[in-house]
Amino acid sequence: MQTRTLGTTGPQTSALGLGCMGMSALYGDSDRSESLATVHAALDAGITLLDTGDFYGMGHNELLINEALRTAPAAAREKAQISVKFGAQRTVEGGFTGYDGRPNAVKNFAAYSLQRLGTDHIDIYRIARVDPDVPIEETVGAIAELVEAGHVRHIGLSEVGAQTLRRAAAVAPISDLQIEYSLLSRGIEEAILPTARELGIGITAYGVLSRGLISGHFTRDRKLAANDFRGMSPRFQGENLDRNLDLVDALRKIAGQKGVSVAQTAIAWVLSRGTDIVPLVGARRRDRLTEALGALDITLDADDLSAIEHAIPPGAAAGDRYPTEQMAHLDSEH
Repeated sequence: MQTRTLGTTGPQTSALGLGCMGMSALYGDSDRSESLATVHAALDAGITLLDTGDFYGMGHNELLINEALRTAPAAAREKAQISVKFGAQRTVEGGFTGYDGRPNAVKNFAAYSLQRLGTDHIDIYRIARVDPDVPIEETVGAIAELVEAGHVRHIGLSEVGAQTLRRAAAVAPISDLQIEYSLLSRGIEEAILPTARELGIGITAYGVLSRGLISGHFTRDRKLAANDFRGMSPRFQGENLDRNLDLVDALRKIAGQKGVSVAQTAIAWVLSRGTDIVPLVGARRRDRLTEALGALDITLDADDLSAIEHAIPPGAAAGDRYPTEQMAHLDSEH
């Protein structure tokens, strides 16, 4: 397994991380046994970075990771690194009601996560979205106290803009910024990515396949389950979906010429953006994981990158990456 280092102060991780959210929530029903097998397969392949959130299935995902690690070979378990997002507030029905970044809340969230995960430390801890009522300095300061106490190894951030990134980095060392980055979501390239690089902060890129939209497996006639949040995503709606899948068709031609899959091409593109970027692949099944791992063997030369740029230029995506209400929570978009 190839490795990369998250920023100047962060850990060395596998070049690909496994995003575990879909195993518990938001993409329709999942198969628990297949989820566990997929985590085990990822660990066996050398993936060390497992990304979760305490609000994924209201704790379900952390308990799933706990079980996967408990039943994995000891050597793999010891190499595993867990990245946890916190702060999202949920309802019994599964709705989101806001974010809580108060220092006491940060430590409370961490205590519950440590218990659910069955570990004495969290490798990377980050608030999922900036709490607009709490200065980022206070939230990061609370995580820094958890680091000092030995409960957290590294401080991360999620979906913050360049200015907030600077403010946070002035308080304590930041290992990485987790943020959406893909051929359809290139907003970080203007200010956020250059700022992260200036500050020595790595990037863990989620949504590298745009929630399956550019995986090569999503079809125009696919019916989404009622509990699949993509049904509310602007990019999966009506004409937006048609336009975005036209982009995928253009990418498919390039992938075909190289003898690789669309998904592998899209992941390889994110990998090519810099060795300070670790893509998170949201595989819920072993076959999808195997396909994603194949991206590590792909080299995109200058001609390939030019062809991809022509097929999907910056800003080509139709529709925002989240519904309007959720876009308002993204510090990275303001």
